[in-house]
Amino acid sequence: MEQIRVCTYDGPGAQPAIRSVPWPTISKKAALIKVGACGVCGTDLHILKGHWPKPLPWPFTLGHEIGGVLVEVGSEFKQDFMSKPLEVGSKVMIPPLMPCGQCYYCIHYPESANKCLTPVYYGRYLGFDKAPHLWGGWAEYVYVDLEMLPGTKIYKLPDDMSLRLGALSEPLTSCIRAFNRASRAGGFKWGDTVVIQGSGPIGILAVAAAREMGAGRVICVGAPETPRLKLARKFGAEATVDIEEFATPQARIKAVRDIVGGFGADLVMDCSGHPSAGPEGIEMLRDGGTYVEMGQFTDAGSIETSWHRICTKDLNVLGSWGFTGNDLPLGVDMLYRTRNKYPWLDMQTLYPFSEAGIANAVADAMAMKTVKSTIVPWPELAE
Repeated sequence: MEQIRVCTYDGPGAQPAIRSVPWPTISKKAALIKVGACGVCGTDLHILKGHWPKPLPWPFTLGHEIGGVLVEVGSEFKQDFMSKPLEVGSKVMIPPLMPCGQCYYCIHYPESANKCLTPVYYGRYLGFDKAPHLWGGWAEYVYVDLEMLPGTKIYKLPDDMSLRLGALSEPLTSCIRAFNRASRAGGFKWGDTVVIQGSGPIGILAVAAAREMGAGRVICVGAPETPRLKLARKFGAEATVDIEEFATPQARIKAVRDIVGGFGADLVMDCSGHPSAGPEGIEMLRDGGTYVEMGQFTDAGSIETSWHRICTKDLNVLGSWGFTGNDLPLGVDMLYRTRNKYPWLDMQTLYPFSEAGIANAVADAMAMKTVKSTIVPWPELAE
């Protein structure tokens, strides 16, 4: 029987280990997805650094930014979460956090289903020991089963959409939801000046999302100049502030205010994942502005701050955690609609599916040598 290779980690700081597992028997409501491309997320990096605040089922397979194609489906596996028909050959993605639809938050607060109490969580909470052992995107194939895990959600991608592009739909959707959170709270409207803290993959995607969703001006704060800040400008940032050049919070705050005008920005969004971003970012805001925190997805620690500044500046402060089931089509649609407008694929540096390839993808992402390290088990599928 054909063997499938999957990558696992035994714990924080461990090296990737590729294991072989048997080709699974596909049940009636299950399917097997051949992975064309899977991104290395900042959350993956924090997990490998030991920053995840909850217990994890080591060993397990990381990877949740998946673009793939269905290669085998069960007899009752017929459609995606949005009722689009699925069959062998359909291009799909699966989000990492899939709300159960039955818990307190799913029932009473569906707009907060991202805080589901018992979600299906690919690339994180499904351990390698659970058969058939194909529960993350750093693998040749991923297994989905609507009967075993009823909260599972699969989304069909356009037939002519690159799987590399499809792999960006999950992180982009997180950015779109964050701006929608601000909009619903009255903190983001057409023509606003936006500052993005962080020039990694989420920061770059947030620049594009801000432009598409109506921002008048977008400024990006981050480093290094190459490849990250240079790419941020290609995605629509009118100006960038290099944290290596402006080495103190005071210098960065002044640089941003000099660009946007003396009163500050309408909205600042943290996409950096560094705890110091918050106290610094609120000083880039005008009084009455909105601060959105979406970068602290793992517990990277605390930092001294004064909440007096939030009160005296009359600020809106919002957190945004992932997205809900109905958000994902917004990310897919934006990528597909603007596929020739933004240099999406320039974000990605491709790595082969091998222990050395995956180790290099992770190391280069940690060293900020790439914007989006992307693992491609089957290079012929990725484009």
